[in-house]
Amino acid sequence: MGTTARDRETVRALLRTHGRTYAEEAGIRLRDTPQPLYRLLVLACLLSARIRASVAVATARRLAEAGLKDPRRMAEAGWQRRVDALGEGGYRRYDERTATQLGDGARLLLDDYGGDVRRMRKKADGDPGALRSVLQEIPGLGPAGADIFLREVQGVWPEVFPRFDGKALQGAGRLGLPTEPAGLARLVEREEAPALAAALVRAALDEAVADDVRR
Repeated sequence: MGTTARDRETVRALLRTHGRTYAEEAGIRLRDTPQPLYRLLVLACLLSARIRASVAVATARRLAEAGLKDPRRMAEAGWQRRVDALGEGGYRRYDERTATQLGDGARLLLDDYGGDVRRMRKKADGDPGALRSVLQEIPGLGPAGADIFLREVQGVWPEVFPRFDGKALQGAGRLGLPTEPAGLARLVEREEAPALAAALVRAALDEAVADDVRR
């Protein structure tokens, strides 16, 4: 099914009102370099728990402010320092378990990938499905977390595009937009896809977002 002028208008309105990626909210200037990719991986871990997105984003910012921006610093920080940073960000319900997972994940990245998330991409050899599986080697990053990471990174890693997971497609349905990734991809440039995906997730989670767009 093709896209319509109404679809394009809806997407423009959605991007104007809610078109900010979760990485941007967390202060991550996403590029194909090790540090921002690692910070996105941490953010995806935080967002995948049953906790408000705003808390996960604030916690990702706090971890960065505490200097835990790369896997070596995360691993060397020690468990208690990670717990403290998570708690200061508001991530108290899962702070102890998550502190352990962040430490284990950082060590796995260092040991198996030289601390560089791009090597996980290389291992997948251009296959998005394989990349989704490779990402789940990280403790605490299950299917939902891998989808979040891929959703956000698709503007940087072309082979991932189009990536609109189940939650984004739910938001698209609420707004009367195409509910298959290919249809949504026709409505934006690849660089805009992460922002659209994030906005669609917000529409799925909050009826008020859809109301904003309709107005």
